[in-house]
Amino acid sequence: MTQQALPILPPAMLGILGGGQLGSMFTVAAKTMGYGVTVLDPDPHAPAARFADRHLCAAFDDDKALAELEKCAAVTTEFENVNAAAMRELARHTRVSPSGDCVAVAQNRITEKARMRAAGLQTVEYREILSADDVDESCAALLPAIVKTATLGYDGKGQIRVKTLDEARAAFAGLGGVPCVLEQMADLRGEISVIVCRLDAQHAAAYDAAENHHENGILAYSVVPARLPENVQQQARQTALHLAEALDYVGVLAVEMFVVGDDKRLLVNEIAPRPHNSGHHTIDACAASQFQQQVRLMCGLPPADTRLHSPCCMANILGDVWGADGAQPCWTAVLDEAAAHLHLYGKKQARAGRKMGHFTVLADDADAAFEAARAMRGKLPFHTP
Repeated sequence: MTQQALPILPPAMLGILGGGQLGSMFTVAAKTMGYGVTVLDPDPHAPAARFADRHLCAAFDDDKALAELEKCAAVTTEFENVNAAAMRELARHTRVSPSGDCVAVAQNRITEKARMRAAGLQTVEYREILSADDVDESCAALLPAIVKTATLGYDGKGQIRVKTLDEARAAFAGLGGVPCVLEQMADLRGEISVIVCRLDAQHAAAYDAAENHHENGILAYSVVPARLPENVQQQARQTALHLAEALDYVGVLAVEMFVVGDDKRLLVNEIAPRPHNSGHHTIDACAASQFQQQVRLMCGLPPADTRLHSPCCMANILGDVWGADGAQPCWTAVLDEAAAHLHLYGKKQARAGRKMGHFTVLADDADAAFEAARAMRGKLPFHTP
């Protein structure tokens, strides 16, 4: 074993680009495991700063801050829109995972879909739209469709549904004329995601698939295990592992898929090169959380056990449930339930659509967990003085 291949052990200092809720949960996991953490985030109130040993309050491309981050034993990221070039530069001085190259793939839908197909995986039919002239008669067979920006889209943003070529051209213009993809709308029967934990070809594991339900383009619930036939669940895990292998990925990778048609065919939709919202249930319902895995993998340690201890449902808590005067939601709706686990992110300001926290409900089966989570979430907006 070479010196570079040696695992990084506590109390080494780990670095992370981004101090939001994902960075915060990573920091808690790392600190619990005995590591130090340095967070780079321009927000002086970044949630992860509450737990980190050091907060570099600077822009993500700030040369001085990046030079400080280079001193960490290893560096990771909590979001994909970080500067991939900065990650490549960091990798010249310290261990970085995922790689800047893998992050760059996830930043661009066009590149992302090309890599998925190169790996032999199925996606929805699509066309690259780089100019208005690209919306031609060859696109008609894909309608109805969704025009999506190639970069910077998340939580339903940067997407417009279209039924005609004229609507597609107008959507392209309305999105600023930036590179886009025109994606055919599939016979969608569900959406799932699989969290992969990969160190190398010999050390890779996947969690059970999560069945995802969205409201207004934002994830509302993740039910685990997904209520799908076992052969489809197994195929989902193998698909996600295969894609991670094709990318030579190191770290935690979320692979989102569409479930299509009566035969429940899987189409790969997109990836996130980091822990994912749909994997938050792993904190309370699995042998090891996705954040513990992130720590282990960046340190060169093999993935931990991904076993699911209990069927569960994760529910997002958005800023919509706060009162107009800032009144707190009715937390007893969750805290009074023995099988529910509340996680609040410590964000200073609640806004509509902003992810402020989540809770996970454990149950005897997935149906019961989903129904209990929906009932609890429905009670949150009613503030009790």
